[in-house]
Amino acid sequence: MLAAALGAALAFGTPAALAGTDPVGPTAPAAQAAPRTSTAATPASQSATWVAGTRAYLVITAPGDTSAVRTAVATNGGTVFQYYDAIGVIVAHSASGAFAATMRGVAGVQQVGATRTSDVPADAYNPALPANPAQSSTGAGEPVRADMTQIKADQAWAVTTGSASVKVGILDTGVDDQHQDLAPNFNAADSASCAYGKPDTRSGAWRDVGSHGTHVAGTVAAAKNGKGVIGVAPGVKISSVRIAEPGSSLFFAENTVCGFMWAGDHGFKVTNNSYYTDPWQFNCPDNADQAAIIEGVRRAQEYAEGKGSLQVAAAGNSNLDLANKTTDTESPNDSTPVTRTITNACLDIPTELPGVVTVSAMGTTAKASYSNYGLNVVDVTAPGGDATGIYSTLPGGKYGTMSGTSMASPHVTGVAALLASTNPGITPAQLRDKLATQANDVACPSDTRCKGTTAKNGFFGEGQVDALKAVGATPPAGKFFENGADYAIADNATVESPITVTGVTGNAPAALKVGVSIAHTYIGDLKVDLVAPDGTLYPLHNRTGGGTDNINQTYTVNASSEAANGTWKLRVNDNAGGDTGRIDTWNLTF
Repeated sequence: MLAAALGAALAFGTPAALAGTDPVGPTAPAAQAAPRTSTAATPASQSATWVAGTRAYLVITAPGDTSAVRTAVATNGGTVFQYYDAIGVIVAHSASGAFAATMRGVAGVQQVGATRTSDVPADAYNPALPANPAQSSTGAGEPVRADMTQIKADQAWAVTTGSASVKVGILDTGVDDQHQDLAPNFNAADSASCAYGKPDTRSGAWRDVGSHGTHVAGTVAAAKNGKGVIGVAPGVKISSVRIAEPGSSLFFAENTVCGFMWAGDHGFKVTNNSYYTDPWQFNCPDNADQAAIIEGVRRAQEYAEGKGSLQVAAAGNSNLDLANKTTDTESPNDSTPVTRTITNACLDIPTELPGVVTVSAMGTTAKASYSNYGLNVVDVTAPGGDATGIYSTLPGGKYGTMSGTSMASPHVTGVAALLASTNPGITPAQLRDKLATQANDVACPSDTRCKGTTAKNGFFGEGQVDALKAVGATPPAGKFFENGADYAIADNATVESPITVTGVTGNAPAALKVGVSIAHTYIGDLKVDLVAPDGTLYPLHNRTGGGTDNINQTYTVNASSEAANGTWKLRVNDNAGGDTGRIDTWNLTF
């Protein structure tokens, strides 16, 4: 579910499994004893030797002691790459075309499934460490973005920025832990790579092999440090579990299994999963390979949840109704996709697994054009960017925009982290319930595809998550006012968006907060003023910024001489030709 707009657009050839940026595919995954695993800290110690034709398999057996089935793997043309006794899942490699069929006849084997239609890369046996990019420095400046005001994260921070005891796992392409906005909250001790399906705990193995995971991490928990951006929960700790493989950036089932097992064993309260499990956009239980993938990943997610971890996942970017599946045209994405007929029994995993919170994307007020949807599939919604994108961290100390359900999911993950911060001991089931009950209803538009009620429908699920409610507060009655309607900004013209304030006693404060979100491709054309009810102008932006795109900022205005009640206006004047835009939304906090 990644493609991209990183300021300058990334090529759409990026693998479809990522759930982020402009649509290229769908999603952009009682306490038990810790699993006994074959634990070589450095995969170079793996004894197997790669040969052409090597494929990966999940071999499913009863949880407990997998030793007998592991022996059978070795005697039937395979090698054991990794195993998880606690859930009865073995990751096996074999170059034998008969391996799966043979193993399905072995006593104690419940399922066997190939996880790829391509060879396991030779890199699996001695993985190269990802690059550690040189870091750019960014000066002071940390404007509050429109996506944060949309879910009231900026108001939540006045209550709490989250607890450092809450661990959040970013299961993705990796994270640049050296980034100035991520380093303060990065937890290296619980970070690793799960590429190829076994933990690699070498320092830096968790780093980004793309940019997607770093962008996601910033939305969850970029530090509130006066630089760049602020995440939804800027006080919690983030760990990177890289499950994408270098080169392809694909997320195969064994990698996801490894990631969920790691999450459970390392105390992650929440994980973010902005991807689908490659190579199948949908895994169908009537296919032996895909049935084993479903079962293996399901067991790993169930294990993580049993250890106290909630999984949040992106719904996907193919504008599909997940409640009425008919066709898959994108699978397998590691070889040659074919068109196949599917049913609702076929699952987009991990997002459609039991217990996982499925997140759709919206723009300012509507479903994002690319977002998957589905009644009783989508749980909640959050900003994912549509026309303007979500601005966040990129490797090398940089920043940029992406759009997608990949960008919506980390907003929900951040809200879940705030919930966990203010509710110590909360269980995954309770977190799911609170995310739903605290979400703000979003009604269906005039679109026949949207089924359900205002309280729960296929486009938005239970509604848009609310960070302020997550920290145990509600907007002060009569003190927060917003106009979310779009107002077009034409060339060489002036437009005003009004907000009528009522119920506030006395004058406006000396620190009136004015949140502004304007989409415009050349903000150096713009003059932006707050107009008080008596007509007094308070300048906010005066033709600065040159060719920079968009204004997403909260301004502080001394309006103490003004009566609070009345109609306030945001006035935007365009002073040149060639670039147009719109007022997306703006608000006043008294």
